[in-house]
Amino acid sequence: MKKIGVLTSGGDAPGMNAAIRSVVRKAIYHGIEVYGIKYGYQGLIDGDIEKMELGSVGDIIQRGGTKLYSARCEEFKTEEGQLKGIEQMKKHGIEGLIAIGGDGTFMGAKKITEKGYPCIGVPGTIDNDIPGTDFTIGFDTALNTIIDAIDKIRDTATSHERTFIIEVMGRDAGDLALWAGLADGAESIIIPEFDDDFEDIIDRLKRGHDRGKKHSIIIVAEGVGSAVDLGQKIDEAAGLESRVTVLGHTQRGGSPSAADRVLASRLGAYAVDLLLNGQAGRMVGIQQNKLVDHDIVEILNSKHEIDFDMYRLSKELSI
Repeated sequence: MKKIGVLTSGGDAPGMNAAIRSVVRKAIYHGIEVYGIKYGYQGLIDGDIEKMELGSVGDIIQRGGTKLYSARCEEFKTEEGQLKGIEQMKKHGIEGLIAIGGDGTFMGAKKITEKGYPCIGVPGTIDNDIPGTDFTIGFDTALNTIIDAIDKIRDTATSHERTFIIEVMGRDAGDLALWAGLADGAESIIIPEFDDDFEDIIDRLKRGHDRGKKHSIIIVAEGVGSAVDLGQKIDEAAGLESRVTVLGHTQRGGSPSAADRVLASRLGAYAVDLLLNGQAGRMVGIQQNKLVDHDIVEILNSKHEIDFDMYRLSKELSI
């Protein structure tokens, strides 16, 4: 293998640049040419491809977002779109591809592999919702962004003696909400993996209020529903005054944490190793701090599971 491509697809995540840097420099170290594909699979279809050198990835390890940009591409879900992308790879002599992103990105990688082009997936998403890896690139940074925001909101909650309901991202996974809620001592953590009893949430608030607690923090994962709607229901049921904060896309931005930079560097380099060893249709990950790889089809057919012990602990500590 003499030439490989790299792209980022789907939602951006802090640490994607560190992964791109790792792929490029690891490949060049082994004498392999690397081509950066801009705007994900859309750029692959359009031929928005350029050769990358060592200097192409200089001074990006500390930057959030992705140097290669990202876009969602409906056309690549079709046979015609996939064939267009493959034609572009043939045109540039690209023999293998590393795709950085989430499950949608991996579906594209699967299709490319099935058509004879080896592809390796690298999990990059703040949601941490990919099976087969303990952590995804971007999760740790987003988590710390959320914790920093909650710390600031808690100051206001204390000053005004109010309940604050904070909606965090995570799509259909509750990892960001659970980890942030446990780290910041939230009274209630509401995630899609568990059906929280609304009456239990109200009872917790009332018990806290009765023992002299002046403020409360409730964390809601976006996959559960609107924090605004929940706030209205809580106000009516508990007779308390609440405020709602939707953190939104601030969670995706910012300089990646040390943990994300190291994780991205390790995963990117490992993806190159797999390609050079003739592997295809794999996803790299980390489990118990060891690099692992799995069949992408198995990953796409599996479901991410929340850490039940952490969830139970959050309940025990928020009495």
